[in-house]
Amino acid sequence: MEKTDLAERYRGYIACLNAQDWPTLGRFVDDPVHYNGERIGLAGYRAMLEGDFAAIPDLHFEVQQLIVDPPHVAARLWFDCTPGGLLFGLPVNGRRVSFSENVFYTFSDGRIRTVWSVIDKAAVAAQLGM
Repeated sequence: MEKTDLAERYRGYIACLNAQDWPTLGRFVDDPVHYNGERIGLAGYRAMLEGDFAAIPDLHFEVQQLIVDPPHVAARLWFDCTPGGLLFGLPVNGRRVSFSENVFYTFSDGRIRTVWSVIDKAAVAAQLGM
């Protein structure tokens, strides 16, 4: 897959997440997907995302930076949201917080096969005065 095609494919994936179009997720994510070294499969990946949206009703993925080197994609994602209860084990309890995620993907046959994610939990803690 060429750089431009892979970048468009990734942006389609992000649009799928933001629309919570779960029946379409399999067009972007391969069934044996691994997340941070663990094979969770498409069903586990979908369940993780559905859980994220349940905990953060106004969750929206914003691509701030995108680097494409087929078959790899690296992105800096930005979130400005209002989680209820705990977020990353921190008592957010409905306060608005902003944070970033640096995430690295490997694609195979046009679908995400591996995901490595690092979320800036310290930024959330700082906003909560912790």
